[in-house]
Order: sequence, then C-alpha cells, then structure tokens
Amino acid sequence: MIAVTGASGLLGGNLIRELLKQGQSVRALIHQDQRAIAGLDVERLSADLHDPTSLEGAFAGVDIVYHLASLISINMNSWEDVYRVNVLGTRNVVDACLQSGVKRLVHVSSTHSRQPEPFDQALDEDRPLITDPTLPPYDRSKALGEIEIQKGIERGLDAIIIIPSGILGPYDFRPSLLGESLQLMQRGGIPVLVTGGYNWVDARDVATGAICAANIAKTGSRYILSGHWHSIYEVATLAAKISGTRAPGIVIPLRLAELAAPMMENLATIRGSQPVFTRAMLSALKSNQHMSHARATHDLGYQPRPFLDTLTDTLNWFKAQST
Repeated sequence: MIAVTGASGLLGGNLIRELLKQGQSVRALIHQDQRAIAGLDVERLSADLHDPTSLEGAFAGVDIVYHLASLISINMNSWEDVYRVNVLGTRNVVDACLQSGVKRLVHVSSTHSRQPEPFDQALDEDRPLITDPTLPPYDRSKALGEIEIQKGIERGLDAIIIIPSGILGPYDFRPSLLGESLQLMQRGGIPVLVTGGYNWVDARDVATGAICAANIAKTGSRYILSGHWHSIYEVATLAAKISGTRAPGIVIPLRLAELAAPMMENLATIRGSQPVFTRAMLSALKSNQHMSHARATHDLGYQPRPFLDTLTDTLNWFKAQST
C-alpha cells in the first residue's frame, strides 16, 4: 500500500495516475477537493498534517509514503502559515511514519530551498540550504522541511528527498499558481511581463522520477528533478501561439518591477486582490538558470520531456476543462 499526502494537487494527481498505471494500491490523503483523483480506483482518507493521530492511522499498513502536501506562497508576510504546514506538518509526517512502521518516506521539496548563488555554476543537490532570513518565507520553509527529514533519517527513518523546479502539467484542477498564470496568459489577462525566467518541469516527469527514486535510491538520497529554463517572455510567446492569442507587448526590467512590488502589494491588500508582482515572485525569477538533473539522469534514467510538449499539453488540458 502506498499513501500520498497532497493527493488533490497538481503533482498528486499525476503521481497517483502513474502509480495506478504501475499496478500499485494507493491511499489518497485529502481534505475537501477531490477533483484531481475523481474516478480513480484509490482509497480516500481524510487526514490532517497537524493531527499526528490521524496521520498514524492513515499510514497504518503503508509501505511507502509520498509527502507532497505543501503550502506554496508568493507573499513575503506568510511565514507563520508556511512554517506551520511545510515545517511542522513535515515533522508530524516524519513522526507518524516512524510510529506506523512505514518502510520509506519520499519527501518532495523544491529547488527554492537551495542557495542560488553562484549563478555561474549549476545548482545541484549539494548546494547548501538557504538560511538568509530576508528571503521569501516559502523558500525558507522548504529548506527547514528538508532538515526535518534529515532529523527523521537520524532517528532511523528510511527517507529520500525529491527536489523539483517549477511544476506544470495537466490535471491542475485547483489550479496551481503557475497554472493560474498560464490561464491568464491564455486569456490575454497579463498585460505586462518582466524580464527573468525559471526552470519549468512537467508534473508527469516528476512523478515518474519520484517513483523510480522510491524504488531504487539509497536512504538519504536527494535528487533534483528539473526541466528547462525559459524566460517569462518566451513562455508567454509560446502560450499565445498555442492558444491563438496575442502575447503581451510590454516587458519591463526586473529591477523596475522590484522597486514597484512593495507598493503593488500594499494596494492589493487594500483592494483584497492578488498583486501582479510580489517580491517573492520576482525573487524566483532571478533564480539560477542552470539546475542540474545530472544525478537523477545517471541514477534513475531521468529525462525531462521538451518544454513545448509540457506547455501544449497543459494549455490544451485547461482549454478542455473550460468547454
């Protein structure tokens, strides 16, 4: 039996589909939203990351736990929320795995957890975790989440860490923050772009890479599952071509957007809306362009598909959902 936290998210929906394709029995830990796993032959169980007893019950009789549940935030004032979910929640998952006798924990972290500098060298699994308290709360919480996993390993837990870059893909029902941005691009709802970009990876590739690692990796292994770096302008241009819409014609320098971000965040708070840019979002766009998946390629045979395939499949899936 395999248990998946965060089963209703983008990665959860794709991971569970791949596990079922491989003939595995899956227990999906959910809250209220079940759209990502609707119609799938899985056991559904409600569990709370902040309720250790419920987690122990959910992990009873389970061989492998995939811990995907996480709170993603692009706001600089979200520390208490992300710490509660991404650090304390992970600590509870580790404790429950040890108490329930789970054979292996696969923890999904993020490339945001690692120091991006030096930018002229590829970011790999050995890059130190971030510690700077001025960095975005989400990034810091993912770094501390990995430390909780390491503490669990020291207590005898068999655990490995998967470190994906920015995930896109089909079955993004909520949608994710990146998926929501793509939908806005698809509808021509983003009038202004900024310079900078990110490393994008397909949720289906992360799912297969995580499963392979779960089956063969040694305890304590860490694998970056990255894809391809593209600028925001390139993504918007490709999305417009796929969708038959017009790409935004205005691109402003990242530095200018950074100067305007605090004011835009304050205005959005007053209006009760989401700012176009946030300081945390812009920080991500300055990340290291070279995120190496060489270790995963060597050990797991990991090969991310072309970005155009991911973008096309994702946009077509969103389009199908809206008709």
